[in-house]
Amino acid sequence: MPDSPFPEHLLSLPKAELHLHLEGSIRPPIVSELTARHGLRITEGEVRRRYSYTDFLGFLDTFKWVTSFLRNPEDYALIVQDLAEQLLLQNVVYAEVTLSVGVMLLRNQRPERNFEAILRAAEPFEARGLKLFWIFDAIRQFGPDAAQRVVNAARSAASKKIVAFGIGGDELSIPTVAFRSVYDSAAALGLHRLMHAGEIGGPEKIREAVELLGVERIGHGIAAIHDPSLMDLLADRRIPLEICPGSNILTGALARQLSRPAASIKSHPLPQLLRHGIPVTLSTDDPTMFHTDLATEYRNAHRMGLSESELTSLLQASFTHAFAWRVL
Repeated sequence: MPDSPFPEHLLSLPKAELHLHLEGSIRPPIVSELTARHGLRITEGEVRRRYSYTDFLGFLDTFKWVTSFLRNPEDYALIVQDLAEQLLLQNVVYAEVTLSVGVMLLRNQRPERNFEAILRAAEPFEARGLKLFWIFDAIRQFGPDAAQRVVNAARSAASKKIVAFGIGGDELSIPTVAFRSVYDSAAALGLHRLMHAGEIGGPEKIREAVELLGVERIGHGIAAIHDPSLMDLLADRRIPLEICPGSNILTGALARQLSRPAASIKSHPLPQLLRHGIPVTLSTDDPTMFHTDLATEYRNAHRMGLSESELTSLLQASFTHAFAWRVL
């Protein structure tokens, strides 16, 4: 339990966010606007009801439903503009935003055209102090060929604003080694390498991502607590875990890792991982869909018992481990 009040001044400091899905940040009024564009009248209240779920499957169903209304470049421009406004309200000055390019390809869209619209929508926010970079993300269960098409889309887009390639989705679906050549091709393009691992899978998924694919940051990674030698490896190699506490509670990922029917924020292993010397960054994952924001996540970390100096180290780590912050 924290033994001091939450240091409110942290919320006014400049922040960075490194694990943030664009499609998971769409607010109910924006969903209503999207549906209206495509001939459906869905109220904000109906969207909020859709956003009420208690497990990961419920979230996935909602994610699929919402993204079904992202049908053209103009739709992507709209959600980028809204996300940028929300980030500025939280004093975020730098973000690496994940794009579900694998979903775009599944729906026979042209990612390059969507991305051109995304860049145009983001450009005016640079003058307002917000630097946005992008991660092209594949869906693990779609397989390595589909993942390679995401890398190919990044090659075609040919933008320095694309800083990394990652893979999300069902980490239990396809062996990690199947993606080795995909990650090699991403690295050949100069892209950094990311992977969701150890969210619902075991610590071996994290180790495989690091040792087989050369991954430089791990999305989630909470399963590391089950393997002390893996924790040592992450600390020694300075491989950050992108921790999203609110997400881990709502999806049931933390309860699964702890072998409990339910888990509370106070049982989250973030303090254990941080105090082991593993680099940790704090993020929101799918903020609107998980009913959270960065202020909430810093308050969550405080509720876990982190001190003001530890909270400050989390804030600084998101800049330290950003892929493009040091070159701005």
